Amino acid sequence: MLKSYEARIENGQIQWLAEQPQFTSARVIVTVLEEETSPLTKRRMPASLVGKAKILGDIVEPIVGEDEWECLK
Repeated sequence: MLKSYEARIENGQIQWLAEQPQFTSARVIVTVLEEETSPLTKRRMPASLVGKAKILGDIVEPIVGEDEWECLK
């Protein structure tokens, strides 16, 4: 099974950005992504919260029906 881990390479050294893999030896495939030039960095969910969030609704479809909206009454 393939697993992905996000890391940054600086001066030949790997810096793990989230979960660090637990292995002593492994065969890897490296894909190099272009650096973002935007001054705003992408927000990331802390590794401790991954898989614990539950999406209840979104902008396209509200979580409750219109009959339950207080502002329409």
